[in-house]
Amino acid sequence: MTFQITVMPSGRQFTCDEGETVLEAAMRAGVGLPYGCKNGACASCKCKRIDGEVRHQPHQEKALSEGEESRGWMLSCCAVPHSDLTLEAREVLGVGDHPLRKMPTRVKSISKAAPDVIVLKLQLPANERLQYHAGQFLEFMLTNGERRSYSMANAPHTADELELHIRHMPGGLFTDHVFNKMKEREILRFEAPLGTFFLREDSDKPMILLASGTGFAPLKAIIEHAKFLGCQRPMHLYWGGRRPQDLYMDALCRSWLEDIPHFQYTPVVSDALPEDGWQGRSGFVHQAVLADYADLSGHQVYACGAPLMVAAAQRDFCARAALPAEEFYADAFTSKADQ
Repeated sequence: MTFQITVMPSGRQFTCDEGETVLEAAMRAGVGLPYGCKNGACASCKCKRIDGEVRHQPHQEKALSEGEESRGWMLSCCAVPHSDLTLEAREVLGVGDHPLRKMPTRVKSISKAAPDVIVLKLQLPANERLQYHAGQFLEFMLTNGERRSYSMANAPHTADELELHIRHMPGGLFTDHVFNKMKEREILRFEAPLGTFFLREDSDKPMILLASGTGFAPLKAIIEHAKFLGCQRPMHLYWGGRRPQDLYMDALCRSWLEDIPHFQYTPVVSDALPEDGWQGRSGFVHQAVLADYADLSGHQVYACGAPLMVAAAQRDFCARAALPAEEFYADAFTSKADQ
């Protein structure tokens, strides 16, 4: 049995097989529904059910509450149709530009950028190159059937190798291996490109780039891509961490001030210790943006990092600084603990 899914206001239609989620069917059909974690934790895929019936697979209450579900909201990554369905969603153009591929890769280098952050560089097979939008992510396919997601931290034009920023999650199946056992030349398998968080090249609006921790990775790719394109749009990067060491590529960000026209950089530290000697901005990183920009009505915001930071930024930027909701693009980094 198959069901017909209609996306409004675009009018795009696709079919969904019995037992398949709306997002799985949309991805198979090349229809760009927004999404992030694909496991019901981040709410990036939340959309409105106009007509039809769905049942949700297990998901986080914080992503979709019972009250929201009763009012017609749904998570496309967890919603399985039980009839034809009409939904309202902001369709993302360009998602189907690059084919989804499963590829082997070899670990080229492993380097510590901070006590709990490793920069992992991957070598692709000879004469292979991964096509993706700056900001998208890959999923490692682990031998036990589980998957782990990481953003590409380098721009697409340098994709003869891939750069990932991996934070150690103590007890984590994959990150424990990366930090304690992984060796150069190890073979991994991944699927990519994934995600709807990427630079919208059709806009000329100034950009606020907001990161916490390793949420910097996809923003690094976006900045490098914009530089490669010769983009003249103003870009202001705000990068937040608990301590200065969490801003593990601070020197690179400062070098961009010399290399990229119209680029600004504001590091923000929330919990500096006296021995850190921190002299810069302090507090929550999204509040630093609000202190500098009372009016975001003419901006785009790209936010990536901890789910709480992303949610607070979206709420406050729209409510207090007049940011149009459709100009807030986000990738909330969820871990296994968030699922």
